[in-house]
Amino acid sequence: MKTAIIAAAVVAATGFAAPAFAWEGKVIACYNKAWVEPTYEYHKKLIKPAKTVWEKSHGQLKKVYYPPVYEQIKTKTSDGYYLAVEGKCKH
Repeated sequence: MKTAIIAAAVVAATGFAAPAFAWEGKVIACYNKAWVEPTYEYHKKLIKPAKTVWEKSHGQLKKVYYPPVYEQIKTKTSDGYYLAVEGKCKH
């Protein structure tokens, strides 16, 4: 009986003393995840050059300007990625 009481006392003492031995860390910084969009380069390719044309309409001559026509070419230069941005810590 005496050994059971001593064993219970030892278990209780180590149970209460364990939190005192626990290592407590300190938060230095917190980071949030931010998405950075992919980047693209744009170029244009001439499809039709500009031109000026005489056209007959309703018995009248008209000088008509047609602007150039371009095709836009889109090239990906870098992929999108996540970036760790320092922010406020949430408790």
